[in-house]
Amino acid sequence: MSTPIDLRSDTVTWPTPAMRAAMAEAPVGDDVYGEDPTVNRLEARVAEMLGKEAAVFVPSGTMGNLIAVLSHCGRGDEMILGDQAHIFMYEQGGSAAVGGVHPRTVPNRADGTLDLQQVEDAIRGDNDHYPVTRLIALENTQNRCGGQALPVAYMDAAGELAHRHGLALHVDGARLWNAAVALGVPPARLVQAADSVSVCFSKGLAAPVGSAVAGSAAFIRRARRMRKQVGGGMRQAGILAAAALVALDNMVDRLAEDHVNARRLAEGLAALDGIDLAPATVQTNIVYFDVTAPVVDAAQLSGRLAAHGVLINSTGARRLRAVTNYHISGEDVAAVVAAVESALQEPAVGDVAAIEGVYR
Repeated sequence: MSTPIDLRSDTVTWPTPAMRAAMAEAPVGDDVYGEDPTVNRLEARVAEMLGKEAAVFVPSGTMGNLIAVLSHCGRGDEMILGDQAHIFMYEQGGSAAVGGVHPRTVPNRADGTLDLQQVEDAIRGDNDHYPVTRLIALENTQNRCGGQALPVAYMDAAGELAHRHGLALHVDGARLWNAAVALGVPPARLVQAADSVSVCFSKGLAAPVGSAVAGSAAFIRRARRMRKQVGGGMRQAGILAAAALVALDNMVDRLAEDHVNARRLAEGLAALDGIDLAPATVQTNIVYFDVTAPVVDAAQLSGRLAAHGVLINSTGARRLRAVTNYHISGEDVAAVVAAVESALQEPAVGDVAAIEGVYR
């Protein structure tokens, strides 16, 4: 059986041969003791790229966001974030469950931003009736808003607002690399106003495992303690860090190819009867589209596409999400559009189960 065209997420990427070779040859030590030279190199590299004093390597983006929130907030404190934020939607309420941190949501706008006046209105001070607001969290790119890249001016304004009120700003930058490439700015400039930022290596950059959190040296000392507390201390983790270093060397600039393929996919899908989307809204590697054909819903279309060798998640009754990645070529994009066109025209009898997944 041929390998399916997998658009469920950019987390499905496999490490490159260069990554595998680097992993096999990586100098290692005990990272809990701070003795893994490859992890140390990675953390220094990430801190430099993000313009922060220090960084800490973690197994996953969810853990990175969790330890960042726990480092900024105590039990009973509050963070303000978007109602479509990954931290709020897809991280099992970890900040509340583990840290007792109260989430207060503000609606995400279509472009992924939060209305900063609404954010300011949501800030609560030291009143016996309320939790104390300590943190504002943004997501860049904003996944559920179509992978929108939040621009520098907005990020600066959010940081200014947070700091004016004595709050910290955390950025869930799981796809910050995509945002930087799409906007044509260095990642450090994009998070200049942030007190902390998490970034991922295992999505568009195709490393097999890992994320990092960056911030001030004092903040990262707290984050390391939180990492240990939630079970994230690793030993000879340089084997994993080596792949992430290759990813930073080789895979960031090529994200532009994923963005081009995503726009091509959006344009192809938009031309089909029964599909609704606006290609101009596709900025990075995420394409959300709606099924308007009355004879099939999103779950049914997802199942039919799987039978055609195309894997795309349904994310709502009539909505699907496709994510271009390192393994998707221009030829694959054309094949996907053809498969969707064919699947829309198939009879409704015998529909197979939808492809389901976590929408990171």
